[in-house]
Amino acid sequence: MKKIVGSRVIKTGLAIFITALICEWLGWPPVFAVITAIVTIEPTVSQSIKKGIVRFPASAIGSFFAVLFISFFGHSAITYALAAVFTIITTYRLKLYSGLLVATLTSVAMIEVIHTNVIMSFFIRLGTTTIGLLVSTLVNMFVLPPDYKKDIKTKLNSIAERTGLAVEQIFHQYLINDLDKQTCQINLDELDQKVHKIESLIQFQKDESKYHPLTVTEQEEFEYTEKQLVRIKLIIYHMDNILNTPLTELSLTALEREMILESVQELAYSMRQNTPFDLESHRLKLKQLMELYWEDSDKLRQYRQEYTTTFPAEIIVLYELVSIFYLVENYYKESKF
Repeated sequence: MKKIVGSRVIKTGLAIFITALICEWLGWPPVFAVITAIVTIEPTVSQSIKKGIVRFPASAIGSFFAVLFISFFGHSAITYALAAVFTIITTYRLKLYSGLLVATLTSVAMIEVIHTNVIMSFFIRLGTTTIGLLVSTLVNMFVLPPDYKKDIKTKLNSIAERTGLAVEQIFHQYLINDLDKQTCQINLDELDQKVHKIESLIQFQKDESKYHPLTVTEQEEFEYTEKQLVRIKLIIYHMDNILNTPLTELSLTALEREMILESVQELAYSMRQNTPFDLESHRLKLKQLMELYWEDSDKLRQYRQEYTTTFPAEIIVLYELVSIFYLVENYYKESKF
């Protein structure tokens, strides 16, 4: 069951409340501090700090141009335009990209609220920015700190199941022509996207571990998860090789096709259902595939004049399948968590 409210939503609300409370206590307008607090709650504490370091000077630039052009043109249309344009140009030139939007919004919003002492308004704006940055960073660090380990593990199990289904589909494509190639490619592309999402979560967790170190057991589990993801990526790579084999007609007997398909179905079933991995049965199937591979290799040597520039399709497919079998064996053999 999906959570109705995520931890980032809760932390954002709390950061807004505390920020507004502090600003009201100081007698400063809370709106700019609240805007800063909202955009500073990032997926990790590390990102909050890094982007906060960028957003503070960017906001200062926006405030400066707002004050500057109000001094020259007052509260006019040209003030809004010039403040926004100069803020965008300056922050872009200084490569403060993640602070560009906030700085621009700050610049144009300040024009509306500055009516008396422009210099004091400028420093108050810096103060509210600082409050928003500090509060949101501290909330992100200490209240429901980001933890992606469970999400990574869940997504990895899910992608392993989908990989098993993709393996079966692709071999059906070649052995019994049960699925069109375009559908297989779409499935592989989706798997690849899911792998990238898990890689992003892993990077988030690495960043977060700088501020919330993992225990020894958690670190071992995390490293194990990274290895498992690499194996999934390699399985997808080998499937893509099979799918893009230029030769589509396999010179295999009906018995050989049936044996390969049976091996694939057993392999795919273990991955899809996440059932206990039968290592002995797996190695028996692998031995049969290897025998078939070497048998076809011997045939290739006999008729090598027919394949002067390419390998026959059955050699390619068998090689990729054997590689997948080894990867799946290592995936389940080293399963510890």
